[in-house]
Amino acid sequence: MSVKEILRMGNPLLRKEAEDFTIEEIKSPETKLLLEDMWDSLEVAGGIGLAAPQIGILKKLAVIKLSEESDRYPDMEDSEPYVIFNPKVSVVDETEQGFWEGCLSVPGLRGFVERPRSIRVDFLDENAVPRTIEAEDFLATVFQHELDHLVGKLYVDRMKDIKTLMFEEEMVFDEIKEEVLD
Repeated sequence: MSVKEILRMGNPLLRKEAEDFTIEEIKSPETKLLLEDMWDSLEVAGGIGLAAPQIGILKKLAVIKLSEESDRYPDMEDSEPYVIFNPKVSVVDETEQGFWEGCLSVPGLRGFVERPRSIRVDFLDENAVPRTIEAEDFLATVFQHELDHLVGKLYVDRMKDIKTLMFEEEMVFDEIKEEVLD
């Protein structure tokens, strides 16, 4: 039950592929404490998702919770909290959609990233029970963003045009965002 330091872009751990958890590891007291630390860290950082590699743990685990009270993403709806171990992602709808993504490991910046609109994620939950979710729209983007961390990718790797990378404080003008996308 402590807040962990979130690694930033440039730290080599963020570029490594994470390993699967065993069932025994998922059910262990150490992993329960890790989950508490991840939720605490996410809350203090004001994010909506966090992957274990972002706090230096090279294991396939991510937590996601969308909140309509988010300062970083003001127009989103609440979601249930997701605890995702050992995910397998498949694309349901390849139609790309774009969002301005930010990342706790790339603080202060946003970039426009296009990703598949709908995905299916098969994973184990915090009790090692198999689950499946079909996510679409913004939730699909959040899942893809967080699960990219488990294979050593950051959102900047998915950007098609580096001109759409900007500091968050420069994004207050909608015309700038639209101009960059035209």
